[in-house]
Amino acid sequence: MSKKQLLIYETAVPVSATRHADASVEASGSYAFSAGVSAVPLMAVEFPRASAEYAIVFTADGEDSVMPVVVLGALRDQNLYLTSGDRWNAKYIPAFIRRYPFVFSSSADRKMLTLCIDESHPGFNREGRGSRLFGDDDKPTPYVDKVLTFLKEFQGHLERTRLFGRRLKELQLLQPMQANVTTPSGEQITMGSFLAVNREKLRALDGATLEKLARNDELELLYLHLASMGNFNEVKDRLIGTGADKGAPTADAASAEADAADVPGGEEKAAPGWQRSRRKAPADG
Repeated sequence: MSKKQLLIYETAVPVSATRHADASVEASGSYAFSAGVSAVPLMAVEFPRASAEYAIVFTADGEDSVMPVVVLGALRDQNLYLTSGDRWNAKYIPAFIRRYPFVFSSSADRKMLTLCIDESHPGFNREGRGSRLFGDDDKPTPYVDKVLTFLKEFQGHLERTRLFGRRLKELQLLQPMQANVTTPSGEQITMGSFLAVNREKLRALDGATLEKLARNDELELLYLHLASMGNFNEVKDRLIGTGADKGAPTADAASAEADAADVPGGEEKAAPGWQRSRRKAPADG
């Protein structure tokens, strides 16, 4: 299997009348393309809806910024928000997922964006099923215009989210964290590393800085992030529900626990995805 681009794309190519004059995209309710993704980027504008169902954390985005992500799985290459039939099992679907099979490719200087499509998408076809990409006049169809509008909005929100990430980096509010899940059979799974806001550092900010964060609606985002950390329990429940812990009876799921713990020391940086370890928890007594 070829390595995916941007987490979920396999064969993304520029959309053109020359290559795609007879191409169509048929809508599909399958999200199988995201089955191997344990976290995806989240735009700041999505925090209010996403925080109700997902744990929102941060990962490094270059040297001077961080990017919010939603946690989808406890293990690497695992999406626990899919049903056995590859349907999305949550009320809100992150925009990063919803834009598939389309994506913008940017030039080296980020001044030019090119619309691309993943031709491996099961709905991509040349038999006329679904919505055509180009009309008989070789001009983009209203369907493509709608896609472009969505992606342009996404790109705008992405840039604003990066600015938010830079401010968090400058304020030095983030600290390395890890989440520990103990299953009913006593196995402990550690998810990390990622970054989270340090409450003490947030409380220690001066009034002028807090006022600026509030005016930009970024203070609300920080508290939505902190509140969302409780959703690691949802990730834990979904992990046990998949039977990933073979030795544990699912009826005992209520006895499992998930917690976010500080990682002492270290710099404020985290790799995309999870560096996880699995070990048996020590027996009581």
